[in-house]
Amino acid sequence: MLDRLDPLVIGECVADIVRLPGAADRVHPGGSPANVAYGLARLGHGATLLTQLGPDDNGRLLRDHLAGAGVEVRTDGAAAPTPSAAVTLDSGGRASYTFEITWTLAPVTLDRPPRHVHTGSLATVMEPGAATVLAAVESLRTSATVSYDPNVRPELMGDHDAAVRKAERCVALSDVVKASDEDLEWLYPDLDPQEAAERWLATGPAVVLVTRGGDGALAVLPGGQVTVGALPTHVVDTVGAGDAFMSGTLHALTAHGLLGPDGRERLRSLDRATVTDVLRHAAACAAVTVARAGANPPDEAELKAALRAVP
Repeated sequence: MLDRLDPLVIGECVADIVRLPGAADRVHPGGSPANVAYGLARLGHGATLLTQLGPDDNGRLLRDHLAGAGVEVRTDGAAAPTPSAAVTLDSGGRASYTFEITWTLAPVTLDRPPRHVHTGSLATVMEPGAATVLAAVESLRTSATVSYDPNVRPELMGDHDAAVRKAERCVALSDVVKASDEDLEWLYPDLDPQEAAERWLATGPAVVLVTRGGDGALAVLPGGQVTVGALPTHVVDTVGAGDAFMSGTLHALTAHGLLGPDGRERLRSLDRATVTDVLRHAAACAAVTVARAGANPPDEAELKAALRAVP
């Protein structure tokens, strides 16, 4: 079994400007792929993030934040402003976003081939950078496992049919796919989220995970499905919850020796006990994250404590 995944994460960093009624704006580091890289580093993995950051205050904030967890940040050298998103929270802590973002990622030469690649979100749909991401995943998947999270942001997805085609292409290249029920409802409004997950499974992944907020999560795999409930917690906000779930998933799959070039075949024969354990770890990561402000996932000690607290 692997202790460290040392993945390559490809995707955007975003400065989340959190706005609450009657309070001053707060800037939190964000961006779904960046959050996943940060979460993996917090759990002891040597994550590298290939992204774009501007030479501005938000860019420096994001670099310092990621480096503080041990994430190695690689960029293509572009000098565009750091992407930002105004995050408005409702009374239940649920987030809505208004974005100012461009994504023009150019090819970057890597020092070493990764054992695992994760991507998703805006980086896989916004051109011209999305074409670079897709080409990189296609090239790297010959020697690495791949995970993908569409993390749908309707305001920035562009043409619906084109966005669906891009998502389906990423799914077909992936070994592990995670999406929220809201993602799937936007992509496939005429399908139940479980039916959409089964459709994706048939195109190539070993497992498709569906998060369902307070209703827990579902794993769809060739042998059937596995569900877990959400862990009890006090919700401060939901910012970064899905990303924490993703990093917890990859952490647990690594512990079971199911990622990397040596794990791909074993991943194709997942058993229910292993899937349940992976979902419990992922749900625990999400529960810790929603109990505090911003995309602030647990470290390994906090994850273990959260798991011990649940029967």
